[in-house]
Amino acid sequence: MRTYVLTVFDKSGEKLLDESFEAPSNDEAKKIGAARLDEEGYSEHTHRCVSPDAKLVLFHR
Repeated sequence: MRTYVLTVFDKSGEKLLDESFEAPSNDEAKKIGAARLDEEGYSEHTHRCVSPDAKLVLFHR
């Protein structure tokens, strides 16, 4: 399992969510991250999910 970081920002740049989670692959991390965003109601906010090797797995501006 690898550790990914999901971060959500508001329009002023303040972090609304900053959490880590584990997933076996980038594809699975993308699914987990998207589900977490939906759960918190942050799907339309600026967000990113980054892999342990600093690759963007999920991004919305």
